[in-house]
Amino acid sequence: MPGPTFTFVGAGSTVFAKNLMGDILSFPELNECTFNLFDINNERLKTSEIVARKLVEHFEAPAKVQTFTDRREALKGANYVICMFQIGGYKPGSVIDFEIPKKYGLRQTIADTLGIGGIFRGLRTIPELLNVVRDMEEICPDALFLNYVNPMAMNCWAIAESSPIKTVGLCHSVQHTSWELSQDIDVPVEEIDYIVGGINHYAFYLKFERDGEDLYPRIRQVLDEGRAPEWNRVRYELFKRTGYFVTESSEHFAEYGPWFIKRDRPDLIEDFNIPLDEYISRCEHQISKWDAMRHEYEGESPIEHKRTDEYASRIVLGMETGTPQRIYGNVQNGGLISNLPDECCVEVPCLVDRNGIQPTRIGELPVHLAALMQTNINVQRLTVEAALTGKREHIYHAVMLDPHTSAELDLDQIWHLVDDLIEAHGEYLPEYH
Repeated sequence: MPGPTFTFVGAGSTVFAKNLMGDILSFPELNECTFNLFDINNERLKTSEIVARKLVEHFEAPAKVQTFTDRREALKGANYVICMFQIGGYKPGSVIDFEIPKKYGLRQTIADTLGIGGIFRGLRTIPELLNVVRDMEEICPDALFLNYVNPMAMNCWAIAESSPIKTVGLCHSVQHTSWELSQDIDVPVEEIDYIVGGINHYAFYLKFERDGEDLYPRIRQVLDEGRAPEWNRVRYELFKRTGYFVTESSEHFAEYGPWFIKRDRPDLIEDFNIPLDEYISRCEHQISKWDAMRHEYEGESPIEHKRTDEYASRIVLGMETGTPQRIYGNVQNGGLISNLPDECCVEVPCLVDRNGIQPTRIGELPVHLAALMQTNINVQRLTVEAALTGKREHIYHAVMLDPHTSAELDLDQIWHLVDDLIEAHGEYLPEYH
Protein backbone atom coordinates (compact mmCIF):
# COMPACT_ATOMS: atom_id res chain seq x y z
CA MET A 1 0.00 0.00 0.00
CA PRO A 2 1.43 3.43 -0.95
CA GLY A 3 2.70 5.55 1.88
CA PRO A 4 1.66 9.08 2.82
CA THR A 5 1.95 12.17 0.66
CA PHE A 6 3.86 15.14 2.06
CA THR A 7 3.43 18.64 0.67
CA PHE A 8 6.32 20.97 1.54
CA VAL A 9 5.22 24.60 1.39
CA GLY A 10 8.43 26.60 1.08
CA ALA A 11 10.47 23.64 -0.16
CA GLY A 12 13.12 26.08 -1.38
CA SER A 13 14.35 26.14 2.22
CA THR A 14 16.65 23.43 0.96
CA VAL A 15 18.71 22.60 4.04
CA PHE A 16 15.69 22.28 6.31
CA ALA A 17 13.68 20.40 3.69
CA LYS A 18 16.64 18.02 3.31
CA ASN A 19 16.62 17.27 7.03
CA LEU A 20 12.89 16.59 7.19
CA MET A 21 12.81 14.47 4.04
CA GLY A 22 15.86 12.52 5.19
CA ASP A 23 14.26 11.88 8.58
CA ILE A 24 11.09 10.56 6.92
CA LEU A 25 12.98 8.32 4.51
CA SER A 26 15.12 6.95 7.36
CA PHE A 27 12.08 5.05 8.63
CA PRO A 28 11.44 2.02 6.36
CA GLU A 29 7.78 2.14 7.40
CA LEU A 30 7.42 5.57 5.77
CA ASN A 31 9.73 5.54 2.77
CA GLU A 32 7.17 4.45 0.17
CA CYS A 33 5.90 8.00 0.23
CA THR A 34 5.41 10.95 -2.11
CA PHE A 35 7.07 14.33 -1.69
CA ASN A 36 5.22 17.22 -3.30
CA LEU A 37 7.70 20.12 -3.24
CA PHE A 38 6.23 23.61 -3.69
CA ASP A 39 8.01 26.95 -3.82
CA ILE A 40 7.68 30.25 -5.67
CA ASN A 41 11.44 30.33 -6.35
CA ASN A 42 12.15 28.01 -9.29
CA GLU A 43 15.89 28.00 -8.75
CA ARG A 44 15.68 26.98 -5.10
CA LEU A 45 12.96 24.47 -5.95
CA LYS A 46 15.20 22.82 -8.53
CA THR A 47 17.98 22.42 -5.95
CA SER A 48 15.57 20.91 -3.42
CA GLU A 49 14.32 18.46 -6.04
CA ILE A 50 17.89 17.29 -6.73
CA VAL A 51 18.46 16.90 -2.98
CA ALA A 52 15.22 14.93 -2.58
CA ARG A 53 16.12 12.53 -5.40
CA LYS A 54 19.60 11.99 -3.96
CA LEU A 55 18.07 11.20 -0.56
CA VAL A 56 15.70 8.70 -2.17
CA GLU A 57 18.72 7.08 -3.83
CA HIS A 58 20.70 7.08 -0.57
CA PHE A 59 17.95 5.24 1.29
CA GLU A 60 17.09 3.04 -1.72
CA ALA A 61 13.52 4.06 -1.08
CA PRO A 62 10.50 3.57 -3.36
CA ALA A 63 9.55 7.21 -2.79
CA LYS A 64 8.23 9.60 -5.45
CA VAL A 65 9.33 13.25 -5.84
CA GLN A 66 7.21 15.90 -7.59
CA THR A 67 7.69 19.66 -7.86
CA PHE A 68 5.09 22.40 -8.16
CA THR A 69 4.94 26.15 -8.54
CA ASP A 70 1.15 26.05 -8.01
CA ARG A 71 0.37 25.53 -4.33
CA ARG A 72 -3.14 24.22 -4.85
CA GLU A 73 -1.83 21.55 -7.22
CA ALA A 74 0.83 20.60 -4.68
CA LEU A 75 -1.82 20.12 -1.98
CA LYS A 76 -3.80 17.52 -3.92
CA GLY A 77 -3.72 14.18 -2.12
CA ALA A 78 -1.66 15.50 0.79
CA ASN A 79 -1.81 13.69 4.12
CA TYR A 80 0.71 16.03 5.76
CA VAL A 81 1.44 19.65 4.87
CA ILE A 82 4.76 20.96 6.19
CA CYS A 83 5.19 24.74 6.17
CA MET A 84 8.62 26.42 6.26
CA PHE A 85 8.46 29.73 4.41
CA GLN A 86 9.51 33.26 5.38
CA ILE A 87 7.29 36.00 3.99
CA GLY A 88 9.42 38.95 2.93
CA GLY A 89 12.56 36.85 3.28
CA TYR A 90 15.75 38.10 4.83
CA LYS A 91 15.63 41.00 2.38
CA PRO A 92 13.60 43.11 2.53
CA GLY A 93 11.58 41.67 5.45
CA SER A 94 14.06 41.03 8.24
CA VAL A 95 16.39 43.86 7.23
CA ILE A 96 13.49 46.32 7.59
CA ASP A 97 12.58 44.79 10.96
CA PHE A 98 16.09 45.52 12.23
CA GLU A 99 17.12 48.73 10.51
CA ILE A 100 14.09 50.96 11.11
CA PRO A 101 13.83 50.22 14.87
CA LYS A 102 17.59 50.83 15.09
CA LYS A 103 16.95 54.46 14.03
CA TYR A 104 14.93 54.81 17.23
CA GLY A 105 17.70 53.25 19.32
CA LEU A 106 15.82 49.94 19.56
CA ARG A 107 18.23 47.00 19.13
CA GLN A 108 17.37 43.34 18.62
CA THR A 109 19.08 39.97 18.35
CA ILE A 110 16.81 37.56 16.38
CA ALA A 111 13.48 39.41 15.89
CA ASP A 112 11.38 36.41 14.88
CA THR A 113 9.24 35.66 17.94
CA LEU A 114 8.39 38.77 19.95
CA GLY A 115 9.55 42.36 20.07
CA ILE A 116 8.96 44.77 17.23
CA GLY A 117 10.52 42.36 14.72
CA GLY A 118 8.43 39.41 15.88
CA ILE A 119 5.25 41.48 15.68
CA PHE A 120 5.89 42.55 12.10
CA ARG A 121 7.03 39.11 11.02
CA GLY A 122 3.72 37.85 12.39
CA LEU A 123 1.78 40.52 10.51
CA ARG A 124 3.52 39.51 7.27
CA THR A 125 3.14 35.80 7.85
CA ILE A 126 -0.34 35.18 9.27
CA PRO A 127 -2.28 36.24 6.13
CA GLU A 128 -0.32 33.79 3.96
CA LEU A 129 -0.64 30.97 6.49
CA LEU A 130 -4.40 31.50 6.44
CA ASN A 131 -4.34 31.30 2.64
CA VAL A 132 -2.62 27.91 2.93
CA VAL A 133 -5.07 26.45 5.43
CA ARG A 134 -8.06 27.77 3.45
CA ASP A 135 -6.70 25.98 0.40
CA MET A 136 -6.33 22.87 2.57
CA GLU A 137 -9.96 23.15 3.68
CA GLU A 138 -10.97 22.75 0.04
CA ILE A 139 -8.32 20.36 -1.27
CA CYS A 140 -7.07 18.15 1.61
CA PRO A 141 -9.30 18.87 4.63
CA ASP A 142 -8.15 15.79 6.55
CA ALA A 143 -4.43 16.55 6.24
CA LEU A 144 -2.37 17.55 9.26
CA PHE A 145 -0.68 20.96 9.05
CA LEU A 146 2.82 20.92 10.55
CA ASN A 147 3.98 24.50 11.06
CA TYR A 148 7.67 25.33 11.43
CA VAL A 149 7.20 29.05 10.72
CA ASN A 150 7.93 31.76 13.31
CA PRO A 151 6.54 33.59 15.22
CA MET A 152 5.27 30.15 16.22
CA ALA A 153 2.79 31.05 18.97
CA MET A 154 1.19 33.91 17.01
CA ASN A 155 0.93 31.83 13.85
CA CYS A 156 -0.62 28.79 15.52
CA TRP A 157 -2.99 31.00 17.51
CA ALA A 158 -4.24 32.67 14.32
CA ILE A 159 -4.76 29.33 12.56
CA ALA A 160 -6.64 27.87 15.54
CA GLU A 161 -8.92 30.94 15.60
CA SER A 162 -9.60 30.81 11.87
CA SER A 163 -9.67 27.25 10.55
CA PRO A 164 -10.81 23.71 11.46
CA ILE A 165 -7.63 22.27 9.91
CA LYS A 166 -5.74 20.10 12.38
CA THR A 167 -2.46 21.83 13.14
CA VAL A 168 0.58 21.61 15.38
CA GLY A 169 3.53 23.98 15.67
CA LEU A 170 6.95 22.36 15.86
CA CYS A 171 10.15 23.79 17.30
CA HIS A 172 13.45 22.25 18.40
CA SER A 173 14.17 24.41 21.44
CA VAL A 174 13.01 21.81 24.00
CA GLN A 175 15.19 18.98 22.76
CA HIS A 176 18.16 21.23 21.96
CA THR A 177 18.17 22.83 25.40
CA SER A 178 17.89 19.47 27.14
CA TRP A 179 21.03 18.39 25.29
CA GLU A 180 22.84 21.64 26.14
CA LEU A 181 22.01 21.22 29.84
CA SER A 182 23.12 17.60 29.73
CA GLN A 183 26.54 18.80 28.56
CA ASP A 184 26.69 21.40 31.33
CA ILE A 185 25.92 18.89 34.09
CA ASP A 186 27.71 15.90 32.48
CA VAL A 187 24.69 13.59 32.41
CA PRO A 188 23.86 11.73 29.16
CA VAL A 189 20.75 13.31 27.65
CA GLU A 190 19.15 9.92 26.99
CA GLU A 191 19.13 9.32 30.77
CA ILE A 192 17.24 12.53 31.55
CA ASP A 193 13.48 12.70 32.07
CA TYR A 194 11.87 16.10 31.80
CA ILE A 195 8.51 17.83 31.59
CA VAL A 196 8.24 21.20 29.90
CA GLY A 197 5.31 23.58 29.88
CA GLY A 198 4.66 27.13 28.73
CA ILE A 199 4.55 29.00 25.44
CA ASN A 200 6.91 28.59 22.52
CA HIS A 201 10.38 30.00 23.28
CA TYR A 202 9.17 30.84 26.81
CA ALA A 203 8.54 27.41 28.30
CA PHE A 204 10.29 26.01 31.37
CA TYR A 205 11.58 22.64 32.53
CA LEU A 206 9.14 21.88 35.32
CA LYS A 207 10.89 18.58 35.96
CA PHE A 208 14.47 17.67 35.10
CA GLU A 209 15.46 14.29 36.58
CA ARG A 210 17.47 11.10 36.20
CA ASP A 211 16.04 7.93 37.77
CA GLY A 212 13.97 10.06 40.14
CA GLU A 213 16.92 12.29 41.12
CA ASP A 214 16.24 16.02 40.73
CA LEU A 215 18.97 17.39 38.45
CA TYR A 216 18.27 21.05 39.16
CA PRO A 217 20.87 21.11 41.98
CA ARG A 218 23.49 20.18 39.38
CA ILE A 219 22.38 23.09 37.19
CA ARG A 220 22.64 25.40 40.22
CA GLN A 221 26.14 24.08 40.79
CA VAL A 222 27.10 25.13 37.24
CA LEU A 223 25.87 28.63 38.08
CA ASP A 224 27.49 28.77 41.52
CA GLU A 225 30.85 27.61 40.17
CA GLY A 226 30.81 30.17 37.35
CA ARG A 227 30.72 27.47 34.67
CA ALA A 228 27.74 28.81 32.73
CA PRO A 229 28.74 28.95 29.06
CA GLU A 230 29.56 32.46 27.87
CA TRP A 231 26.93 32.23 25.13
CA ASN A 232 24.24 31.23 27.67
CA ARG A 233 24.53 33.87 30.39
CA VAL A 234 21.04 35.29 29.89
CA ARG A 235 19.28 32.00 30.58
CA TYR A 236 21.42 31.19 33.57
CA GLU A 237 20.60 34.62 34.97
CA LEU A 238 16.88 33.93 34.49
CA PHE A 239 17.32 30.56 36.18
CA LYS A 240 19.05 32.33 39.09
CA ARG A 241 16.06 34.68 39.45
CA THR A 242 13.19 32.24 38.85
CA GLY A 243 14.45 28.81 39.88
CA TYR A 244 13.52 27.26 36.51
CA PHE A 245 15.38 26.92 33.22
CA VAL A 246 13.80 28.32 30.05
CA THR A 247 13.81 26.48 26.73
CA GLU A 248 14.88 29.09 24.20
CA SER A 249 18.44 30.27 23.65
CA SER A 250 19.98 33.27 25.37
CA GLU A 251 20.24 35.28 22.16
CA HIS A 252 16.50 34.80 21.63
CA PHE A 253 15.44 35.31 25.21
CA ALA A 254 17.37 38.55 25.68
CA GLU A 255 14.72 40.38 23.64
CA TYR A 256 11.60 38.85 25.27
CA GLY A 257 11.81 41.00 28.41
CA PRO A 258 12.87 44.49 29.50
CA TRP A 259 15.99 43.49 31.42
CA PHE A 260 18.92 42.74 29.11
CA ILE A 261 19.01 45.07 26.10
CA LYS A 262 19.05 48.76 27.07
CA ARG A 263 20.54 51.53 24.96
CA ASP A 264 21.82 53.42 28.04
CA ARG A 265 23.39 50.26 29.57
CA PRO A 266 26.11 48.96 27.23
CA ASP A 267 27.55 47.15 30.23
CA LEU A 268 24.58 44.75 30.16
CA ILE A 269 25.29 43.84 26.54
CA GLU A 270 28.87 43.02 27.48
CA ASP A 271 28.15 41.33 30.81
CA PHE A 272 25.51 39.01 29.35
CA ASN A 273 27.33 38.55 26.03
CA ILE A 274 24.28 39.56 23.99
CA PRO A 275 24.84 39.26 20.21
CA LEU A 276 23.00 42.29 18.82
CA ASP A 277 21.96 41.85 15.16
CA GLU A 278 22.72 38.12 15.47
CA TYR A 279 20.05 37.14 12.94
CA ILE A 280 21.45 39.57 10.38
CA SER A 281 24.96 38.19 10.84
CA ARG A 282 23.68 34.62 10.63
CA CYS A 283 21.76 35.25 7.42
CA GLU A 284 24.70 37.01 5.78
CA HIS A 285 26.93 34.07 6.67
CA GLN A 286 24.44 31.57 5.24
CA ILE A 287 24.05 33.60 2.06
CA SER A 288 27.82 33.73 1.59
CA LYS A 289 27.97 29.92 1.84
CA TRP A 290 24.91 29.16 -0.29
CA ASP A 291 26.53 29.12 -3.75
CA ALA A 292 29.13 26.61 -2.66
CA MET A 293 26.51 24.52 -0.87
CA ARG A 294 24.19 24.56 -3.88
CA HIS A 295 27.04 23.54 -6.17
CA GLU A 296 27.75 20.59 -3.89
CA TYR A 297 24.08 19.59 -3.68
CA GLU A 298 23.64 19.77 -7.45
CA GLY A 299 26.92 18.03 -8.24
CA GLU A 300 27.71 14.34 -8.69
CA SER A 301 28.36 13.60 -5.03
CA PRO A 302 25.72 11.55 -3.22
CA ILE A 303 23.90 12.93 -0.20
CA GLU A 304 23.89 11.00 3.06
CA HIS A 305 21.68 11.69 6.04
CA LYS A 306 21.78 11.07 9.77
CA ARG A 307 18.38 11.32 11.46
CA THR A 308 17.87 14.63 13.29
CA ASP A 309 15.88 15.35 16.44
CA GLU A 310 13.13 17.24 14.58
CA TYR A 311 9.67 15.97 15.50
CA ALA A 312 7.96 15.82 12.08
CA SER A 313 9.02 12.29 11.08
CA ARG A 314 8.18 10.90 14.52
CA ILE A 315 4.71 12.42 14.35
CA VAL A 316 4.15 10.72 11.01
CA LEU A 317 5.58 7.44 12.31
CA GLY A 318 3.16 7.50 15.24
CA MET A 319 0.13 8.35 13.13
CA GLU A 320 0.91 5.92 10.31
CA THR A 321 2.05 2.89 12.33
CA GLY A 322 0.42 3.41 15.73
CA THR A 323 3.81 3.20 17.44
CA PRO A 324 3.43 5.73 20.29
CA GLN A 325 5.65 8.80 20.08
CA ARG A 326 6.21 11.60 22.59
CA ILE A 327 6.87 15.05 21.21
CA TYR A 328 6.51 18.68 22.26
CA GLY A 329 3.90 20.51 20.23
CA ASN A 330 2.42 23.99 20.06
CA VAL A 331 -1.36 23.76 20.27
CA GLN A 332 -4.31 25.81 21.44
CA ASN A 333 -4.40 25.80 25.24
CA GLY A 334 -8.02 24.98 26.05
CA GLY A 335 -7.22 24.32 29.71
CA LEU A 336 -3.99 22.37 29.20
CA ILE A 337 -2.24 25.01 31.32
CA SER A 338 -4.91 26.24 33.71
CA ASN A 339 -3.42 29.63 34.59
CA LEU A 340 -2.85 30.75 30.98
CA PRO A 341 -5.66 31.95 28.68
CA ASP A 342 -7.65 29.18 27.01
CA GLU A 343 -7.30 30.69 23.54
CA CYS A 344 -3.52 31.18 23.56
CA CYS A 345 -1.02 28.76 22.03
CA VAL A 346 0.94 26.61 24.50
CA GLU A 347 3.87 24.23 24.18
CA VAL A 348 3.25 20.96 26.01
CA PRO A 349 4.16 17.26 25.78
CA CYS A 350 1.97 15.36 23.31
CA LEU A 351 1.34 11.66 22.69
CA VAL A 352 1.13 10.72 19.01
CA ASP A 353 -0.37 7.50 17.65
CA ARG A 354 -3.10 6.51 15.19
CA ASN A 355 -5.47 8.76 17.12
CA GLY A 356 -3.41 11.78 16.15
CA ILE A 357 -1.74 14.35 18.38
CA GLN A 358 -2.99 14.22 21.96
CA PRO A 359 -1.68 17.04 24.16
CA THR A 360 -0.97 16.43 27.85
CA ARG A 361 -2.61 18.55 30.52
CA ILE A 362 0.06 20.32 32.59
CA GLY A 363 -2.27 22.00 35.08
CA GLU A 364 -1.15 25.11 36.93
CA LEU A 365 2.28 26.59 36.33
CA PRO A 366 4.21 28.26 39.15
CA VAL A 367 2.53 31.62 39.45
CA HIS A 368 5.60 33.71 38.62
CA LEU A 369 6.28 31.71 35.44
CA ALA A 370 2.69 32.19 34.25
CA ALA A 371 2.97 35.91 34.98
CA LEU A 372 6.17 36.21 32.95
CA MET A 373 4.56 34.39 30.02
CA GLN A 374 1.49 36.60 30.19
CA THR A 375 3.62 39.62 29.26
CA ASN A 376 4.38 37.88 25.95
CA ILE A 377 0.87 36.48 25.50
CA ASN A 378 -0.54 40.02 25.64
CA VAL A 379 1.58 40.96 22.63
CA GLN A 380 0.70 37.74 20.79
CA ARG A 381 -3.01 38.30 21.37
CA LEU A 382 -3.01 41.83 19.99
CA THR A 383 -0.85 40.93 16.98
CA VAL A 384 -3.20 38.08 16.09
CA GLU A 385 -6.18 40.40 16.55
CA ALA A 386 -4.60 42.94 14.21
CA ALA A 387 -3.91 40.29 11.59
CA LEU A 388 -7.43 38.83 11.76
CA THR A 389 -9.38 42.10 11.90
CA GLY A 390 -7.18 44.44 9.86
CA LYS A 391 -7.40 47.05 12.62
CA ARG A 392 -4.30 49.23 12.76
CA GLU A 393 -4.96 50.24 16.37
CA HIS A 394 -4.16 46.71 17.55
CA ILE A 395 -0.66 46.96 16.05
CA TYR A 396 0.05 50.09 18.09
CA HIS A 397 -1.29 48.39 21.22
CA ALA A 398 0.74 45.21 20.62
CA VAL A 399 3.95 47.26 20.36
CA MET A 400 2.91 49.42 23.32
CA LEU A 401 2.70 46.27 25.48
CA ASP A 402 5.86 44.62 24.17
CA PRO A 403 8.24 44.32 27.15
CA HIS A 404 11.44 45.29 25.35
CA THR A 405 10.02 48.05 23.16
CA SER A 406 8.06 49.70 25.96
CA ALA A 407 11.16 49.72 28.18
CA GLU A 408 13.07 51.72 25.54
CA LEU A 409 10.57 53.96 23.71
CA ASP A 410 7.86 56.41 24.75
CA LEU A 411 4.37 56.30 23.27
CA ASP A 412 4.99 58.89 20.56
CA GLN A 413 8.08 56.99 19.43
CA ILE A 414 6.11 53.72 19.39
CA TRP A 415 3.36 55.20 17.22
CA HIS A 416 5.86 56.72 14.78
CA LEU A 417 7.88 53.49 14.64
CA VAL A 418 4.78 51.47 13.76
CA ASP A 419 3.86 53.94 11.02
CA ASP A 420 7.39 53.79 9.58
CA LEU A 421 7.39 49.99 9.56
CA ILE A 422 3.97 49.71 7.93
CA GLU A 423 5.08 52.08 5.20
CA ALA A 424 8.41 50.31 4.68
CA HIS A 425 6.85 46.84 4.41
CA GLY A 426 4.45 48.06 1.74
CA GLU A 427 2.86 45.23 -0.24
CA TYR A 428 4.14 42.59 2.19
CA LEU A 429 1.40 43.73 4.59
CA PRO A 430 -2.33 43.85 3.96
CA GLU A 431 -4.02 47.23 4.27
CA TYR A 432 -4.85 48.18 7.86
CA HIS A 433 -7.62 50.61 8.73
